[in-house]
Amino acid sequence: MPDNLPAPTAPTSPTPLTLLGLGSMGAALARTWLAAGHPLTVWNRSPGRSAELALRGARVADTAAEAVAASPLVVTCLLDDASVREALADADLAGKDLVDLTTSTPAESRARAAWAAERGARFLDGGIMAVPPMIGAPQSGGYVLYSGPRALFDEHREVLAVPAATRYVGAEFGLAALYDVALLSAMTAMFAGARHAFALVENAGIDRKEFGGLLADWLAAMAPATATYAAGPPAEEATSPAVAEAGDAALLRTAREQGVDTALLIASAGSVSGV
Repeated sequence: MPDNLPAPTAPTSPTPLTLLGLGSMGAALARTWLAAGHPLTVWNRSPGRSAELALRGARVADTAAEAVAASPLVVTCLLDDASVREALADADLAGKDLVDLTTSTPAESRARAAWAAERGARFLDGGIMAVPPMIGAPQSGGYVLYSGPRALFDEHREVLAVPAATRYVGAEFGLAALYDVALLSAMTAMFAGARHAFALVENAGIDRKEFGGLLADWLAAMAPATATYAAGPPAEEATSPAVAEAGDAALLRTAREQGVDTALLIASAGSVSGV
């Protein structure tokens, strides 16, 4: 089970760290660490993005290798796993603790952990369950998943918890990525469903703002029921196959009547009859 760990108070001796990657998320992470008093070295492929952070006190490195050399703790928040490999290609990782917050697959995370170990670094994988405005906002509900050696996570928990709450999910390196992608998959399907819903009513003269409020309320009401997928719904509450099939078929017929693509519904339905 995930270990939900709230952000503790700031450490008495702020930990120095390096951050590679200053996109929207990386910049948000950087601002929170600087605001908490942590000595921070930053690097980004596009140097212009570091100007604001330099004014806030960050040290800006000319190269990723220089940034890595500046701190014992190195955090990466880059585009993808290939970007991490490229950025760290010339860096000396011996004796470093590498925390990778880049979205990756479980297999990529395991391979990156082995890669880091070969270069003398300890490794934690992370998955950010937040958008940039949620970083540094304790009541926003955002958090970061972590997997890897528990002792290493505990060693850096205070500094890692500055931007967002932490959830340690296990020692196996690929677990944070698996949790991350699974949760993002559900979110992606939800937003796809919302776009589909708006497409259905697009030309019906319906007030979009009013419909949007109904949609948000309906999804919020249904959200708690998603937890039943852990064990399946109770038998007495389960929808019969015949009713489910009829409902799926009605969704498809309506989409066709409204001229909306049915690919999402076909992919989502467990089984559809009469189509």
